[in-house]
Amino acid sequence: MGLTLAIDFGSTFTKVVAIDLAKEEVLAVVQAKSTAESDVTIGLDAALNKLKAITGPKTGNIDRIVSCSSAAGGLRMVVAGLVRELTTKAAQEACLGAGAKLVASYSNGLIPEDIFQIEKISPDIILLTGGTDGGNEEIILNNAKRVAESRLASPIVIAGNRQAAARAKSSIEIGGKYAVITENVLPELDKLNVEPIRETIRNIFMERIVSAKGLDRARAIVGDIIMPTPMAVLNAATLLAEGAEGELGLGELIVVDIGGATTDVHSIGQGNPTITGTMIKGLPDPYRKRTVEGDLGIRYNARSILELTGEQGIMDRIPFPDKIGRQANLGQMIDLLCHDVAAVPNEEEDYMVDVGLASAAVNIAVKRHAGFVEEIYLPTCKVRMQRGKDLTEIKCMIGTGGIFAYGRLPDWILKAGCHDGTAPQSLLPTNPALFIDKSYIMFAVGLISVEHPGKAFRIMKQALKKTGQ
Repeated sequence: MGLTLAIDFGSTFTKVVAIDLAKEEVLAVVQAKSTAESDVTIGLDAALNKLKAITGPKTGNIDRIVSCSSAAGGLRMVVAGLVRELTTKAAQEACLGAGAKLVASYSNGLIPEDIFQIEKISPDIILLTGGTDGGNEEIILNNAKRVAESRLASPIVIAGNRQAAARAKSSIEIGGKYAVITENVLPELDKLNVEPIRETIRNIFMERIVSAKGLDRARAIVGDIIMPTPMAVLNAATLLAEGAEGELGLGELIVVDIGGATTDVHSIGQGNPTITGTMIKGLPDPYRKRTVEGDLGIRYNARSILELTGEQGIMDRIPFPDKIGRQANLGQMIDLLCHDVAAVPNEEEDYMVDVGLASAAVNIAVKRHAGFVEEIYLPTCKVRMQRGKDLTEIKCMIGTGGIFAYGRLPDWILKAGCHDGTAPQSLLPTNPALFIDKSYIMFAVGLISVEHPGKAFRIMKQALKKTGQ
């Protein structure tokens, strides 16, 4: 068995991991600045040349190449459903779990102004939902008609009322557009059905989106781009939680993935109430949940983090603020990061700014991902209501991304996602074991787990470093 190369065409860096599956060993991890805006193969060649310098002749014995991508804005999706609290929310969960970035959502029926906005967005995929099976048919049929009459050329996934799905598809195809039907995301009011949509989105990504992103230029070198990067990370998180081939996993967990453009949070777990008597309000969150915070990247969106927290909020997240010189202008330093997205820290104060930005991103992102409780006073009693997932008893929290693999104080950054008493209603983890993806290979493990789950599981366990060790 020769080497397996796992490649991620990211928005900031193109990453390559060389793995000896026979020995279950990672031989090298390299990266080069992504060049998706010009020619994606330039960045890929640079990364492969770095790999050859490390592995030498072994690089010529490549048995398999697997790859994923979040370059050129990732997989951008728009959702249109019926009731925001039900079918639209269910569709959002399906999009995010499939590795997509949700750029807009609509409910209660599309109107001409909505179509105009969607045409300006020009998403990669449009997802139409609405109506439980046997329920409302009007909204999904209206939305299909509006899309059919539009100038949109995006593939359309229909995942709503099954009695209306065929008519919706026919309407869209009459308009000269591509549509595919999958199972209803919400067949019953309390039943969430996201996996069929995720598989459909993945297939469309492989068949149609890769060419639209210009990634087809890399096919001659790497073959098919088999999934979006976030889906690969979600696969790895699921593998770690559940185990493989008879080996026990780590149990319910959270993965925080900090990137230059976004901060993604993945949770694997039921998220049921941990306090007796608590009632769940709204649609239950899925067992495998992912959220994408598009305003929390530590390069492209560093300025956004500063605007959310203020300069003092960033400074409060730095354990050694005295290491930032008195003359330093934090705002200017952050603006430079936004313009030089491949910047790597060289000075101590640069490292500390990264720590402050990443810590703030983790804190905000995990709070947004986790559920929360509220107490409602009724005439006869007080009721505790939970929205979203209860993550208080999550066993493990894992950090992945360049900031954890190559930066400073990764344990400090990851702890920002734990409960600290400042947000008592938020159901954040209280005392999880903290681990770092020390080699930045989680995406690679998610890719190879498709064919080699046992090997992928053992490789990932070896790559985890418990903080404080």
